[in-house]
Amino acid sequence: MPLSRIARPLGLLLLFVPVLALAGPSAEQLAAGQAAFATCTRCHRVGPEARSGYGPQLNGIVGRRAGTLPDFNYSAAMKRSGIVWDARSLAAFIRNPDQVVPGNRMRFASWGYDDRKIADLVAYLASFPAER
Repeated sequence: MPLSRIARPLGLLLLFVPVLALAGPSAEQLAAGQAAFATCTRCHRVGPEARSGYGPQLNGIVGRRAGTLPDFNYSAAMKRSGIVWDARSLAAFIRNPDQVVPGNRMRFASWGYDDRKIADLVAYLASFPAER
C-alpha cells in the first residue's frame, strides 16, 4: 500500500481535529453546566443583566484577570493572585478555592462536584462573554 493512501486521509483528519475542538461545548454540556450553576446563583450572576452582589458577576470570566471587576470588593488575596482565568484555573478554583487562592472569601469548595460537573460548569461560564 503506497504511503500516500494512508498519509492523505491522516492529513485531512489532522486538519479537521482542531476545527472540531473550536466547535465549543454541546447543548447537553451547557444545560448540565447551567444546572450546576444553580447552586452558584446564591452569590453570582451571568447574562445580560448580571451585576455583582455578594459575589462578582461572572460574564467574561475566561480571560479576565482575577480580582479586577470594578464593581466588586475582592479580597486582597484575590487581587494579588495574578491569575488570568482559563478553563484549567477555573476548574481548580471551583474544586478547591483555598488551595488556588489562599485567603480568598469564596466559601464553596465544589460541594462534591466531580470532574465532569466542574467541566460542565466551566463550559457554561465560558459561554458568557464580557459585557461591553
